[in-house]
Amino acid sequence: MAQVLTIIVPVFALIALGFAAGRQRYFGTEASKSINEYTFSLAVPAFLFRSMSRLEVSEIPIDLWVSFFGAAIVTWVTATVLTAHVLVRPATDAAAIAMSSCFGNVVMLGIPLSVAAFGETAAAPAALLVAIHTPLLFFTGSLHQALVAEPRETSMMMIACDLFAELSRNPIILAILAGVLWRLTGLGLHPAVDRVLMMLGQSAVATSLVGLGLSLVNFEIKGQVPTLSMILVLKLALMPSVAWLLAVHVMALPPVAAAVVVLFAAMPTGANAYLFAMRHGRAVNSASGAVALGTMLAIVTTSVIVAGFGGR
Repeated sequence: MAQVLTIIVPVFALIALGFAAGRQRYFGTEASKSINEYTFSLAVPAFLFRSMSRLEVSEIPIDLWVSFFGAAIVTWVTATVLTAHVLVRPATDAAAIAMSSCFGNVVMLGIPLSVAAFGETAAAPAALLVAIHTPLLFFTGSLHQALVAEPRETSMMMIACDLFAELSRNPIILAILAGVLWRLTGLGLHPAVDRVLMMLGQSAVATSLVGLGLSLVNFEIKGQVPTLSMILVLKLALMPSVAWLLAVHVMALPPVAAAVVVLFAAMPTGANAYLFAMRHGRAVNSASGAVALGTMLAIVTTSVIVAGFGGR
């Protein structure tokens, strides 16, 4: 237990430090935006480029994606069914609720936590999951919303084109693709370049966590209690449980890969889920509450997972 606390406490302490600084206005009003821009545009892309450029082709198992996104599918369907038959909310609310139940904060919290808990070997499976996490879930959410909208909001082709245009400007996606392409050249990284990328990647751990804390100031714990409670249970309990079943017992992934899959599945609702809800004007308060309260509760759920997989 002491070892687990040594891993978990510093991670959430940095989040708390950022949150306290934001609440006390310790930094300027643009601090959160600047820190998050540095994290998403430079530090995390450097980490992901380096990870993908060092990845062996044999290290890309389809089982990894099946384990994680299989859990996401089960959670998405469950959220949709419960929205209609338990919450008795309209079908147009289901996509936002399902997105909040499946879309976790895998970049700002998942990457730092997985590396802290399981070492550098966690970088490759983490990068592989991040590579298609946002594109796949956003496409699913947009398609779901379009199918239930009255009148029909847009076509599948327009959804795909809009998503492609957005992702083509995303530094994280571009860094992953660039890393894969560089790996295929077989040139490797010059030691000096590798050192620079490593230093930038290391800075991503602190900046992403402090930046997350700063951004949490903008989220409030609000929304209908049944909806918020359901989202939290699905995101923090059901999805990681299904991921554990698939990763460990069905796909039999290597220990570190399985640990990253389950840990990523247990990540609290990410800010992008809130933005999705805002864009469509559905379950906005519950999405905000899921981001805020879920991040606080995640210290318990992630501790259990790290302990179960024997974090370093």
